[in-house]
Amino acid sequence: MIGTLVVVIAAMLGSGLRWYDPAVGSVDPQNFVNPVHAADSPDPQAIRVGSTWYLVHTNSGGSNVPVLTSPDLVTWAPAGDALPTLPTWADPGRTWAPEIIDSASGYLLFYSAADRASGTQCVGRAVADAPAGPYRDHSTAPLVCSPDQGGAIDASPFRDSDGSLWLVWKNDGNAIGADTWLWSQRLTDDGLHLVGEPTRLFKQTSAWEGAVVEAPFFWRHDGRLFLFYSGNDYASKAYAEGYATCDTPAGPCQKAPENPILRSDSAAAGPGHATMVEDDGRTWLLYHAWQPGAVGTNSPGRQLWLDEVTWEGGRPHVHGPTGTAQPRPLPPVDGDAALTAGATAPS
Repeated sequence: MIGTLVVVIAAMLGSGLRWYDPAVGSVDPQNFVNPVHAADSPDPQAIRVGSTWYLVHTNSGGSNVPVLTSPDLVTWAPAGDALPTLPTWADPGRTWAPEIIDSASGYLLFYSAADRASGTQCVGRAVADAPAGPYRDHSTAPLVCSPDQGGAIDASPFRDSDGSLWLVWKNDGNAIGADTWLWSQRLTDDGLHLVGEPTRLFKQTSAWEGAVVEAPFFWRHDGRLFLFYSGNDYASKAYAEGYATCDTPAGPCQKAPENPILRSDSAAAGPGHATMVEDDGRTWLLYHAWQPGAVGTNSPGRQLWLDEVTWEGGRPHVHGPTGTAQPRPLPPVDGDAALTAGATAPS
């Protein structure tokens, strides 16, 4: 049996076929194949610190906030639980959609968790000295919670080009049969508190969105402010990714007529809840997707996908979902400033 396996591997290499381990991505030094992480890793967000990418995602495998690390956006390895202890107001089991940003206060983690008092999902904020944590949240109440609107989830921090910090999130209206709105609000300069009043940006209005818009994040490109978001039922092939352009982080925003810009195909089903990163001048979208024959099931779950984004006429074009080989991102250089998806605003 071993001898046969050696012969098969040698034949594959000799014929030019890629040797691919779905748990870690392709080991081809020039190309990679999706998914880049085969384990369940829903609602991903990534930040680069030095030469390492740190990715957090919704609770899975017994961790509240699982962490993955990578040198190149392609090969990912588990790195523990970023939030091993929840605050007193939160119950375990529903710690969703975490996102990290660096600030004057250290690294901040925004996440959704089950609020014991209201029974809804609410947004919390934790602090750490290192991007992988451990993060600490000593609060006695959530940062954002709107039980009358179904709760609050999918909080995404953003640092605009003028240095101001913002938070954008979704009210969980579909949990109670109500509208889902995307909201934004200014954060203090240290990112620890909210300032002023929240602003409603937009809700579900297009057929492709179904009854839900969610998973928002801001991104600037060539001075224009984009708000990316997902729409429809996450556990279906209809789930997809779109975007809007906004005058400011407080709106107004206009949805793109070409939405959705990422949707199911023969390679992946229900792609969405994305995060955008920039590496060596190239823009990439990290997102989760189901295997086409396993939508809404627990195995293998929502895997991690990576596809390039190009800007055509000032509009984002996602080259995916892609199930074939494509050129790898270049590995980051030691000492580079942290680039955070949804947090740093490239010019």
